[in-house]
Amino acid sequence: MKLNNKRTILIGFAFLSICAFWQLYDTVIPLILRDTFLMGDARAGQIMALDNVLALFMLPLFGRLSDKCNSRFGKRMPFIVSGTFAAVILMLILPRVDAPGRLVAFMVVLVLLLIAMNTYRSPAVALMPDVTPKPLRSKANAIINLMGALGGVYTLAIIKFLPVTAGERADYSPLFLLVAAAMALSVILVAICVKENKLRAEMPAEEEEQTSGGKLPREMRRSLILILLSVALWYMGYNAVTSAYSKYFTSKWGDLSGAASCLMVATIGAVVSYIPVGFISSKIGRKKMILFGVVLLAACFAAAGMVQKFSFVVYVLFVLVGFAWASINVNSYPMVVEISKGGDVGKYTGYYYTFSMAAQIVTPIVSGWLLEHVGYGTLFPYAAGMVALAFFTMLFVRHGDNRPNAPASVLESFDTED
Repeated sequence: MKLNNKRTILIGFAFLSICAFWQLYDTVIPLILRDTFLMGDARAGQIMALDNVLALFMLPLFGRLSDKCNSRFGKRMPFIVSGTFAAVILMLILPRVDAPGRLVAFMVVLVLLLIAMNTYRSPAVALMPDVTPKPLRSKANAIINLMGALGGVYTLAIIKFLPVTAGERADYSPLFLLVAAAMALSVILVAICVKENKLRAEMPAEEEEQTSGGKLPREMRRSLILILLSVALWYMGYNAVTSAYSKYFTSKWGDLSGAASCLMVATIGAVVSYIPVGFISSKIGRKKMILFGVVLLAACFAAAGMVQKFSFVVYVLFVLVGFAWASINVNSYPMVVEISKGGDVGKYTGYYYTFSMAAQIVTPIVSGWLLEHVGYGTLFPYAAGMVALAFFTMLFVRHGDNRPNAPASVLESFDTED
């Protein structure tokens, strides 16, 4: 059984567009709320949680709707294309209402933008398992995450190298324009090159014969709940850092470009790790790789919290953060959809994002309160503690660890379909 790398890369452009946007959102929106609208950390944290509140309901809904869609363009493609282009239009409007006294207009556009993004996130992610046999999904998800990481690197690069100041206030219009352009081009490529219905028809018979509906056996349901709780916990830790790091860095260590550099280092660390992690996971199993990643991520966050003065050590820690996050992220989503039935992939994708987003609703509020009322020194200990808790929930998972049959030779391990 071989993975079609070219096809998986093309599918991954949809995830690239999503990650490019969320990197911009997490980095720039907190600064706009602070600098333009003069919000404190707690209130800004509440607004940053809006996307997760919407996602809590919209991602399962649109995952399920796409499961039931049977258009001539496919189940997922109508949502991917329409959602992306609605988001692109709203992204071009948002910087124009970034001005003192225009908070209401800014919030209206921002909420509409978040709604547009949430209409196609579950369908875009569900497209990969729709057309990939179960034993190959960790390897395929490694490629998908690699594409997503490249989207994040793209956004961080333009933040670092593109001037954003004009007069007394920062002008983020060029950043929104360039990210919107990348999103539009990526989804056009997916729509033209990925023939969803044709690929679905080519799936092995054992993958297609499963139907949706039906109750999971008790042990499988228990494993599903434990995986989802683990997802929530490590996202509580990781998102606390990504959503507040730009403010943490500018307050304790330096300017925004330095913060972008560290996050770019972490993203590059993940990028170079995704493919090796996918390969290793196919050998030792998804669960073991996740547990390793959880331990490493908690240790790196704990160590970062001890750094008083910015130095090269911070870059090393963030490279390891990238590797740890790759070890977790490549394997967690395939474990969830492994438990699903063939016709329910979109629904289970929604479950996965419901728990990750629910965690991210809580984290900006709690960590924002801690930053404002206790101090910025609470950020990394909080993150390390949440990730460490995920180790214990993940330890008792017993399902979702599907691995391909052992290759006939060492060389066959590297064999892929063009």
